[in-house]
Amino acid sequence: MGESTAVGAAVTEVINSAVTLVREGGIGWVVLNRPGQINAINDDIRSGVPTALAALDADPQIRVIIFRGEGLRGFCAGADIKESRGPESSIEVRRRMERARWIEALDRIEKPVIAALHGYCMGGGMELALACDIRFAAPEAIFALPETGLGLIPGGGGTQRLARVIGPGRAMDALLTGERYTAEQARDIGLVTRIASSAETLLQEVAEFATRIAVKPPLATLYVKRAARAALDLDLKKGLDLELDLFAMLAPTSDVKEAAQAFREKREPRFSGR
Repeated sequence: MGESTAVGAAVTEVINSAVTLVREGGIGWVVLNRPGQINAINDDIRSGVPTALAALDADPQIRVIIFRGEGLRGFCAGADIKESRGPESSIEVRRRMERARWIEALDRIEKPVIAALHGYCMGGGMELALACDIRFAAPEAIFALPETGLGLIPGGGGTQRLARVIGPGRAMDALLTGERYTAEQARDIGLVTRIASSAETLLQEVAEFATRIAVKPPLATLYVKRAARAALDLDLKKGLDLELDLFAMLAPTSDVKEAAQAFREKREPRFSGR
């Protein structure tokens, strides 16, 4: 898969030339590593991201996953238009994209996934961010789905996920116009939920935020994500039934007892994930 190196408390694993995985305490970082191309999406990113996600989701030491982009210019500028494929028919394009569907790997991840976004977050980069659970932006971040201006439409979930995040009316506006949104505008419409103090402190602030999630009982974190995600697809009654089922499964766990005991003893809890 790649080579592993230890840097201080962090362990870095090179998935391929475009994707790096870093384990640091209970946090796993998936790094898009094509800074010279503003991390534009190529086949190495399409194959490397699902591989990194699967490894982190299967690692019991990892509690939260964070995406970030290498370099100063941006998180991800979208698909690499320099990637040459030659003439393709509609059927050939459909078959190629069906084989990839790499962003959908995030839909199978049980742990919380945060996108740390700076600079350009465009096209497929924004679609990747939309598939994450939480979007945390630097103040200078720029967002857009500009595909209609190129005679296309978003092909990585943008037409489906954007409305689920910001609502159908605002999503239609963004999709039809392809307009760019600043970080503050993105927060106003719910596209991002948090903005860092500065671009320089983004990663530190995101790591601190992720740690606040990582120290909580891991089963509760997994179950609340499962229930909240299911709310997008289930009718209310089925969603409420799922919520009760998951609550009942958590009630007898050791971590619930530990939380109560730690509160009584006025100390920090020590959660075991059981």
